[in-house]
Amino acid sequence: MFRDKKVVVVMPAYNAARTVRKTYEELMDQGVVDRVIVVDDASQDETVAVAGTLPGVRVHVHAANRGYGANQKTCYRLALEEGADIIIMVHPDYQYTPKLVPAMTAIIGNELYPCVLGSRILGGYALRGGMPLWKYVANRFLTLAGNLLMSAKLSEYHTGYRAFSRPLLESLPIDVNSDDFVFDNQMLAQILWSGHTIAEISCPTKYFPEASSINLRRSITYGFGCLATALTYRLVRMGVISSRLFPPRKNDTNGSARG
Repeated sequence: MFRDKKVVVVMPAYNAARTVRKTYEELMDQGVVDRVIVVDDASQDETVAVAGTLPGVRVHVHAANRGYGANQKTCYRLALEEGADIIIMVHPDYQYTPKLVPAMTAIIGNELYPCVLGSRILGGYALRGGMPLWKYVANRFLTLAGNLLMSAKLSEYHTGYRAFSRPLLESLPIDVNSDDFVFDNQMLAQILWSGHTIAEISCPTKYFPEASSINLRRSITYGFGCLATALTYRLVRMGVISSRLFPPRKNDTNGSARG
């Protein structure tokens, strides 16, 4: 709890049996989390069994693998059902340190910003933390393209460490987003489309065998998806096309958004 606001952490899990307990224990040491929800996307290991032994954790299981985006949709739906005022996504693979949860909670809880990202780029942690050079280069290129096309100034769009206020999460049309990895990018684009500012804090990360990662083929698919999202944003803003991702805002003309 933070200033009478309920804090719920969601963990989209897939084959995280070896790291979910460590992530949970460090998370609960921070002293602000009221509820943890683990959504397992049909893992092939003992993720569900391990998560089920963690005190106070709600475990939800997808009967079949539905994808990272679909996992998040379930996470956020369950968090809102739990009455969350502040929702934080922490990957259970221990790549992102849960020690930043109090800071992210305070930013949301004090109504400074409705969204906070844990950035691997700020502070230069990405390469030092073991991010492969090709992923770093792709991250920088896609972030530059996204910033140019969406008139933003984020250090990166591709972190999986995110916090949201309840009103913001309820306002986003995330059900129309992809069920795959590009969901992350689409969600941030929708937040920018709605006129909100996204805050970022520097986040050290770790790359190790147990940490989740997508392969080169899926990374390429994700990269093209990010470019398509940013280009769609720009074209809708210009009034050239319409898209369910970016519905008309109040006071918009010709279906395009200002800002």
